[in-house]
Amino acid sequence: MEGQSKLASFETAVLPHLDAAYNLARWLTRNDADAQDVVQEAYLRAFRFFGGFHGEDGRAWLLGIVRNTSYTWMQRNRSPELNMALDDETQEAESHDLDPEALLLQKADAQMLRQAVEELPVEFREVLVLRELDEMSYKQIAAVADLPLGTVMSRLARARKRLQQILASQTQTEVLS
Repeated sequence: MEGQSKLASFETAVLPHLDAAYNLARWLTRNDADAQDVVQEAYLRAFRFFGGFHGEDGRAWLLGIVRNTSYTWMQRNRSPELNMALDDETQEAESHDLDPEALLLQKADAQMLRQAVEELPVEFREVLVLRELDEMSYKQIAAVADLPLGTVMSRLARARKRLQQILASQTQTEVLS
């Protein structure tokens, strides 16, 4: 019965955050298949160490494991210079109400933004993704990244500023072309 109880508690506390876990792993690894591998490994680790979970924020606890698993996985499976491109499927939040030209512009904007986010150093990309895409609080991000709250706020401000610079540079290059 103890095993069933642990499984039920795990499913309740952690399973609802599967999409957020995959989203974070995808942005950190920059690849669908790698993200799936990372999330699977992270969930196995989370289940193995679920006894250490004391009922705090399950999402922050899990994403901390996903973050650490991502870094371990990338260290083990990639050279630091490897930069894999994202697949097009993450930007397929298409609206069927848009005309083809507007849809094309929307896709181009999404691609430009994705490329700009990918250019950010991983410590900036991580906090930006957790805040803007996963809509986590500063406190939750601090728990996930195991950082002081002030460091989270500083990295987020620096990430936004760097993102603005990258987008401005991309736009300027596009205009000059």
